[in-house]
Amino acid sequence: MQAQTRILWLKIAADILIVFGLLTALASVAAMAAPTSFLADLIFWPVDGNEAVASPTERLLAAITGGLCTGLGVVSYLLTTKLYPHDPKLTRLLMSAGFASWFVVDSFGSVAAGAPLNVVFNLGFLALFMLPLWLPEPAAERLEA
Repeated sequence: MQAQTRILWLKIAADILIVFGLLTALASVAAMAAPTSFLADLIFWPVDGNEAVASPTERLLAAITGGLCTGLGVVSYLLTTKLYPHDPKLTRLLMSAGFASWFVVDSFGSVAAGAPLNVVFNLGFLALFMLPLWLPEPAAERLEA
């Protein structure tokens, strides 16, 4: 994968994470909780309307989760645009360590909470970042570095 393509892919992945974080944080407002409640219902398969972001505790956790996802997306975007062009190896290390840590903790917690389907969704987010970070670069770019 060429460097410019890698950067574009990482920027899009960061944007997706930011949007996901903002949508999740919106669930802290009861009237805006429907999309996040649907996602929770989907993750706790089957979709039956039994899961919802409804209590004050659930709305608080949606705010915290949304804030963390938004922040991680912003940090990822900045690492991609400001650090990657100058030090791709350090960027790869920082982002890979962060996303691998998130994946392990979130997936373990999801299984422990009875929502193993969330691991599949986590794999999607992980792939958004790990593929552009780790796909090989063209031989010509390796020679230039």
